Amino acid sequence: MDNSKLWNSFLERIKGELSPITFDTWFAETKIARIKDNIVTLSVPMHVHKKMLSENYNEIIEEIFTEVSGSNFKFEYLTEDEIENSNINIKTENIGVPAISQFESNLNPNYTFDNFIVGNSNKFAKLTAFAVAEKPGQMYNPLFIYGNSGLGKTHLMHAVGNYALKNNKSRVLYVTSEKFVDDFININKRNQDGNNFDSVDLFKKKYRDVDILIIDDIQYLGNGVKTQQEFFNTFNELYDKNKQIIISSDRSPDDLKLLEDRLRTRFNWGITIPIEPPEFELRLNIIEKKLEGHMLNTPFPKDVQEFIASNCTSDVRKIEGAITRVIAYAAMMNGCDIDLDLANEALKGYFVNTVVSKNKVEQVQQLVAKNYNITVEDLKSKRRVATVAFPRQVAMYICRTYLEESFPKIGSEFGGKDHTTVMHSVDKIKKEIKKQPDLKDEIEKIINKLV
Repeated sequence: MDNSKLWNSFLERIKGELSPITFDTWFAETKIARIKDNIVTLSVPMHVHKKMLSENYNEIIEEIFTEVSGSNFKFEYLTEDEIENSNINIKTENIGVPAISQFESNLNPNYTFDNFIVGNSNKFAKLTAFAVAEKPGQMYNPLFIYGNSGLGKTHLMHAVGNYALKNNKSRVLYVTSEKFVDDFININKRNQDGNNFDSVDLFKKKYRDVDILIIDDIQYLGNGVKTQQEFFNTFNELYDKNKQIIISSDRSPDDLKLLEDRLRTRFNWGITIPIEPPEFELRLNIIEKKLEGHMLNTPFPKDVQEFIASNCTSDVRKIEGAITRVIAYAAMMNGCDIDLDLANEALKGYFVNTVVSKNKVEQVQQLVAKNYNITVEDLKSKRRVATVAFPRQVAMYICRTYLEESFPKIGSEFGGKDHTTVMHSVDKIKKEIKKQPDLKDEIEKIINKLV
């Protein structure tokens, strides 16, 4: 039996032992890279898969694989980049232990992993959040998710809470930072005996007697020294007890200048995950999903969907608003058919810029692909032949040095590549430019064509 058939037999066997979402998240995209000296090297998509499989599923993997293969094997888990480049190896660390029981949560049951629509821009965030949900306190603590409004941060945090509540019986508390501040202010209200002991006890019980604390929009914690001191104390107590802390913000921890350094330092203790604006394909998928929730008497044409997707580039909520406006406008026009002209009229003034255009990264991809006589799909593919790999590295270099895009953002725009791949590509082109003056001129010509 070859490796592919052997692994497929294993997947069929383990699939019956796991929930569908667990199998799809951690196992569906795995494959055997090689078997040597009774060690199976398993190729996994991302480092979060490596960490989860090695730390939490290795025993059952080895057990079932022994049953399928008839021999004893040990497993190692590597990303494609680590397999291709043996010098790349990101270590993972284990933190904490899980906690169990139930608690009043403030969670929205409608926000789950099942209805979180995944694309390149948010795939890593979803995988990391799911890893935390499966093993709260063990995987990444704290989990800090940041990005602009309307990209799905709140949805992900609720999804973690709902999953842990259902599967781990965890005590979960979701609050906004404003609610935390309000509750802290109420501590200072004296009771009839002139003390606030009861208020303090209630506050501590609410925020510290939990397994998972989820704080949304931490940037609004405020300038109050005492408020930040109390959150600092709460954070420390939960962390010391290996309780999971999940925080969201509209910016990275290092950019939260109004918060004390000691808080920002602690936010970086676990893992910080950016959620980038959804790429065009993801925006289309979101539109299709949103349309499923509307009872439509008339078709919603593909060109209208693409029109909305091309203009709503940075906010999922705005996409939903655009759909609602078009449907409502059609209804007001006596149920007339929805077409591009009607959508243009319905959304007049709704978009800041109604010119349908690609973002800068997409422009770079188009220009580089044309320059090297390949396709944009080639750049986003996993093909490693020189005629594709080198142009891809050039495009990544331009995106990093000229557009100043982050490594994760570039990776997501090039087919979900790992940020270490992007770093390697940028470094390689930097070295090649020093060796080949003509390459520098060629890259500058591409940059000069950007609009």
